[in-house]
Amino acid sequence: MERCCFPRYYLRVSLGKPNNCGERTRKTAPLTHDVILVSEMKKSVIFLLLTFAMSWTIAFCAFSCGIRLYTVPWFIVAVLFMFTPMISAIITQKFIFHENILKPLGVSFRINRWFIIALLLPAFLAVGTTLVSVLFPDVSITLNPAEANVFAFFENIPIDQRVTDISFLPVHPFILTLIAGTLAGLTINGIAGFGEELGWRGLLIHESASLGFWKSSWIIGTVWGVWHLPFIINGYNYPGHPIAGVFMMTLWTILFSPIIAYVRIRSSSVISAAIMHGAINGTAMTPAIVLKGGDSLTIGVMGVAGLVVLLLMNLLLISFGKPSKWHNIWLKADGINAAG
Repeated sequence: MERCCFPRYYLRVSLGKPNNCGERTRKTAPLTHDVILVSEMKKSVIFLLLTFAMSWTIAFCAFSCGIRLYTVPWFIVAVLFMFTPMISAIITQKFIFHENILKPLGVSFRINRWFIIALLLPAFLAVGTTLVSVLFPDVSITLNPAEANVFAFFENIPIDQRVTDISFLPVHPFILTLIAGTLAGLTINGIAGFGEELGWRGLLIHESASLGFWKSSWIIGTVWGVWHLPFIINGYNYPGHPIAGVFMMTLWTILFSPIIAYVRIRSSSVISAAIMHGAINGTAMTPAIVLKGGDSLTIGVMGVAGLVVLLLMNLLLISFGKPSKWHNIWLKADGINAAG
C-alpha cells in the first residue's frame, strides 16, 4: 500500500458523512500537540535505547576486562563509545523512520561566525575556571608542573615518564595546551565530538524542540550526563569520586547544554556543536596544569569552579541572548512544530 509521506508526522484520517453518492468522504484532522509529542517521544526513546545499549555494553565489557584509564586500549574504547550516539541517530532516522539525515539533523558546513564562537568559547571557559578556582581555600597558581594537579588525573603514567622540566618549551604548557586543545576542536577532537553531537544536538534536539529551548536543553543535558556513568564510576574526570562524580558530571552537562544548544541553533548546524564539543575535550584539563590544591570535585572546568562559570554564562544567555526567540526562529526555519 502506498504511503503518503509528510515531513515528520502523519495526519489523522477519519471518515466523514456520506455524500450524495452514498460514499463517505475522507477528511484530515490537524495534528494536536499531544500527537506530535507521542511521535517525537517514540523516535527519541528508540534512539536512546540504541545509544545506551551499544555504549554501555562496550564500556562495561571493556572495564570488566581491566582496561586502565588513558592507556591505548582505553582511548580506543572511548572513541567507540563517543560514536554510538551518531550510529544510533543514523539507524533511527534512516533505517527505522526512513527520513532524511542531513537537513533534519542539522548537518551543514556553511561556515558563519558561530563556528568561530564555538571554537573559542571553551578556551574562555578554561581561563575563567582557572581564575575562579583560585578563590577556593588552599588553591593557588603554580608555574611548576611538578607541583600542579595535572598528574593526579594521569596517575597511570610512571613517575620517570612524567615531563616536569619545561625549560625547553617556547611558552608555558598552559598556553600550549590551550592553543592545541582549541585547534583539536577543528580536527580529531571535532570528529569525535561529531560522533556524539549528531545524536544529542542533531536528532535529540530536533525531536525535543517542541518543548521549548530550556526544557529541551535540560532534558538533553540530563541524558548526556547520565550516559557518561560507566566512565565516571571508573575514575574518569573525577578520580576518587565515583558516585559524587556522576552527579557532578550530570549537573555540568545540564548547565553546559543550553550554551552548546544555543550555538548549534544560531549557527543552524550541528557541526558547530561538534567543534565546540571537541574544543571542550581538548581544553578541559588546561587549568590542572597551573592549579595547586583542591580536587577534581571543586576546581577545574569539570569541578564546582566550572559550574560557577557555566552558571554565569547561562545568566548572560538569559539576559542578552534571547534564546527562546532564536529557538522559535529556528523552529520555523526547519519546519518543526512548536509547543502549544
